[in-house]
Amino acid sequence: MRDQTSALVSFRHVKKTYDGETLVVKDLNLDIRKGEFLTLLGPSGSGKTTCLMMLAGFEYPTDGEIWLDDQLLNRIPPHKRNIGMVFQNYALFPHLTVAQNLEYPLKVRKIPPNERDTRVKRALAMVGMEKLSKRMPSQLSGGQQQRVALARALVFNPQLVLMDEPLGALDKQLREHMQLELKALHEELGLTFVYVTHDQSEALTMSDRVAVFDQGVIQQLDTVDRLYESPTNLFVANFIGDNNRVSGTVVARDGSYCDFRLADGTIVRALNAGSADVGNQATAVIRPERLSVESQFLTGGGNVIETETLDAIYFGDHVRLRCRGPGEAECFVKVPLEHDWQSHVRNGNRIALSFREDHLKILN
Repeated sequence: MRDQTSALVSFRHVKKTYDGETLVVKDLNLDIRKGEFLTLLGPSGSGKTTCLMMLAGFEYPTDGEIWLDDQLLNRIPPHKRNIGMVFQNYALFPHLTVAQNLEYPLKVRKIPPNERDTRVKRALAMVGMEKLSKRMPSQLSGGQQQRVALARALVFNPQLVLMDEPLGALDKQLREHMQLELKALHEELGLTFVYVTHDQSEALTMSDRVAVFDQGVIQQLDTVDRLYESPTNLFVANFIGDNNRVSGTVVARDGSYCDFRLADGTIVRALNAGSADVGNQATAVIRPERLSVESQFLTGGGNVIETETLDAIYFGDHVRLRCRGPGEAECFVKVPLEHDWQSHVRNGNRIALSFREDHLKILN
């Protein structure tokens, strides 16, 4: 019996290898809370999909335990796990109507015919597909097929719904619309959703918490705002949103902060999130929106660096300046449209960038 916790799902020291040598998942410990929207995020090959497949029952762990409530799942087949699954390619049966696709998992679970009909109608209503119950999958758009696949995952009242990049085949506008629909449906139903994606903006849009994977290990598990504002290492900082990186040396420490000497000799103050010691070579990161263009060069201290403008990219709601900073490092600055950005875009123009000390973070 596992330790009693408030988690609906628990991974305990789970490992997975396909060849007996290389671990795709390394000693995973993860609790998934009842009712939350948890996203497993990471690049291809990071282990996120393997974790989802082990939870669904399509893969078995090499070592460790996976629990759903107080049930050990390790050797239980998928259809006996009471878990709904939505795949990227939807996996609808092409020879069955929409209603028949939804009825299939109910037949497997030996639900009586009258109850099957009620559940199918209710699930289709959840996703706004009641009028298309008699259509074949080939007669549906991509977005409609995605809704049917979601309804099929919900039709048998699962404890848990798993989604493996279900919006990956949709165009950008429809994908963004479906992200909002999925989030609203999750809040309405109160079910536990576990979602796999490599798209960090998708993860930030929908999730209560995000587990960032790399090389079979969770690098950080946190709420979306903390992932963005307080990454725990360089991988997370670079994978979540845009970040500028600058190298330098720690020359003094003062509690949680330090003095940081850049390649051109400029000394700035930074948040020492990686606990770097004096004399250490280190890397600091700062978000493009945390840099401000100064109208004139400042003297007498403050966090200001001198850069050279390379070009500007117009994004509609802001302009992104590309600059060359200390040590030939390139950096980006998000400039609001109301700012006089056009005066800074001449190639070779020297501009000063300022920032707060807590926005420049030294990480490992």
